[in-house]
Amino acid sequence: MDTYDLLMDLLGRGDARYRLIDHAPEGRTGPASELRGHALVQAAKCLVVRVALGRRTRRYVLAVVPGDRRLDLDGLCDLYGGTEASFAVREVSERLAGCVSGSVTPFALHPDLELVVDPDLLVHDEIFFNAARLDRSVAMATEDYVALAAPRLAKIAGTASR
Repeated sequence: MDTYDLLMDLLGRGDARYRLIDHAPEGRTGPASELRGHALVQAAKCLVVRVALGRRTRRYVLAVVPGDRRLDLDGLCDLYGGTEASFAVREVSERLAGCVSGSVTPFALHPDLELVVDPDLLVHDEIFFNAARLDRSVAMATEDYVALAAPRLAKIAGTASR
């Protein structure tokens, strides 16, 4: 079962309130938000980050921030008591997320991936994200997302993106 099918199964089993939005293939948050027709602040920007905890120890985090904001890598590093945080290399990110870069979902479906969401994303009734595909997205009730994903909540969003 691919990641899209896993996601659809999870949403179905969880009785989530959601709708699918088909659109032209797009993996960048701003253009995808325009195609889906919603405010950028409602987009779940999903980033796989490697946090170094020591010389040979690391943890991978799926960090989710509002689409109009940058990720505060230093803040995420501090949250885990790490020594350094950086974006995971593409092949690791895609392996852990189970989909191509730009289509990462805000669900940690791999056991080596920990989910952290900035609470500023969750102030909206509905959030939007790519559905493990570049050409299909999900609009989902925020409270259902929180119930299904059970994320760790932390202020990890930095300043607004350019």
